Amino acid sequence: MNFRRLTALLASIVGAALLIIVLFLGVYAWPAIRLNGTGFVTQNGWNLGNLYADPITVHGQQILPGAHYGILFLIVGTLLSTALALLIAVPIGVGAAMFLAEGIPATLRPWMSFFVELLAAIPSVVFGLWGYVVVIPFLGHHVFPRMVQWLGFIPFLGGPAGSGYGLLTSGLVLALMIVPLITTTLRDALVHRQTAGIREAAVALGASRFEMLWTVLLPATRRVLIGSSILATGRALGETMAVLMVSGNALNYLPGNLYTPISTMASFIVSQLDSALEDPTGMAVRSLAEVALVLCLISVIVNGFARVLLYYAGREPARAA
Repeated sequence: MNFRRLTALLASIVGAALLIIVLFLGVYAWPAIRLNGTGFVTQNGWNLGNLYADPITVHGQQILPGAHYGILFLIVGTLLSTALALLIAVPIGVGAAMFLAEGIPATLRPWMSFFVELLAAIPSVVFGLWGYVVVIPFLGHHVFPRMVQWLGFIPFLGGPAGSGYGLLTSGLVLALMIVPLITTTLRDALVHRQTAGIREAAVALGASRFEMLWTVLLPATRRVLIGSSILATGRALGETMAVLMVSGNALNYLPGNLYTPISTMASFIVSQLDSALEDPTGMAVRSLAEVALVLCLISVIVNGFARVLLYYAGREPARAA
């Protein structure tokens, strides 16, 4: 019983930490929530106001003249970059997991898997530096102009090619960062959670190795794939430094195509904190806390939706039976 109570206490620490963080953000950002209202998430227009003027009172709150806080462009940039990263990373991760599970000899599998796992250990700032030095010049000078030239008739792929900073660059860098999470988790499921009998039965029925993976093993691990995608989504939503270094740090406008500079909520908090601290009323910092609160709520909603998918994915075999 003592062991059970101890483990229950340890498990509750995680949930308590989340509640404490959300509660702190809510209390600290409450003056900003009262001031900004629903326009905070439906309007563009982040403006600290006149830092050299005397504060004025609006809705009972002290703010600088001209101050206005709207983060629609941050929400759009965060969701689009995350969706684009998942769109790129999930097929690559699934293909890499299938290759590591069945496409190479068992003696080489641990070494190849080690290099994939090592990719996940690289700090995000290193990815950002690599993106700044290598990816941005390459995409801006060679890839984006060709995409505009050849694929410009497709919506969201036409228009100015930009300089290499932007939505697509952020999505590519994020995809490279989250691919190891999907690959390693799914590979372990394909290798260790499926018995040799399943493989032999599929082969005995005439299935090729690819057909065995695609029609038998992979559907049996869909819960693992959804779970790893949840982790990848959380990583992409909260990524800061790498996105800050390659996104272009756009302010107050929505992306018109894949090459447009953007900002995400996490990177924006870091980039604007210095300026926000110069606001003598403190409303700018509290509005940044409200940005963090919105990001937490988005993460909770995304994870809740993923949990629903997991629930129905787990019930499907029972219904089929």
